[in-house]
Amino acid sequence: MKHVSAKILLLLIGSILCGLMAQDATLFIQKGDSAYAAMDNQAALDFYLKAVEADANNYEALWKLSRAYVDVGEKLTDKDQRKEYFKKAEEAARKAIEVNPNGSKGHLYLSIALGRVALDASPKERIRLSKEIKAEVDKALELDPNDDIAWHVLGRWHRKLATLSWIEKKFANIFLGGVPKEASVEKAAECFQKAIELKPDHINHHLELAITYEKLGQKDKAIEEYKKVLELPKKDADDDEHKAYAQERLKKLQ
Repeated sequence: MKHVSAKILLLLIGSILCGLMAQDATLFIQKGDSAYAAMDNQAALDFYLKAVEADANNYEALWKLSRAYVDVGEKLTDKDQRKEYFKKAEEAARKAIEVNPNGSKGHLYLSIALGRVALDASPKERIRLSKEIKAEVDKALELDPNDDIAWHVLGRWHRKLATLSWIEKKFANIFLGGVPKEASVEKAAECFQKAIELKPDHINHHLELAITYEKLGQKDKAIEEYKKVLELPKKDADDDEHKAYAQERLKKLQ
């Protein structure tokens, strides 16, 4: 009887500790969200790390940790350090999917993390990764067709695969059986348009649509989108860079 009581007591203690850890994770996620909204990506990363330390299986903490690793990694100039951050972003996203396979954000941020890994990879590795990137963003959109960032990622995939270099096309023949016939710059434009429809004030959607219009030879439409980039208020940590690029392109196009 005493043995049974001891087991019940241990279960109760464990339950209480798990509850306290979950509360800690929630608090750290909230602090991370506040830092993210304030465009302090390093602070957001630190808080999401603490959230995962408090609750290693917290889905929200994991996908937001993946996002934060990408955000901080993009600003790093040291290639090896940058690669390390993007790899950690990939690991956090894979863990999020393991915890919740039916959550769209885990798949979305895995596609984004893999895309960032691909930036520093060889042409061969970039092509190999493109297949998984497409599969993950497709899954994200299957689970949440109204995610503007997922449409943005799909747009980037279409434009990249439709404008491969000759060496990349050779690797596409090996790993993908050729350049995917579905990939096109026109479809890229449609994806960015969909992203804008879902979130009209997101500067990077307009920037990427402008770049896509340039590739389609639609100069007037590109100018219109670059102007939109300059008009919209800054909301993300990368928006200063986006505005600077848009200003540079406008000078060349006008």
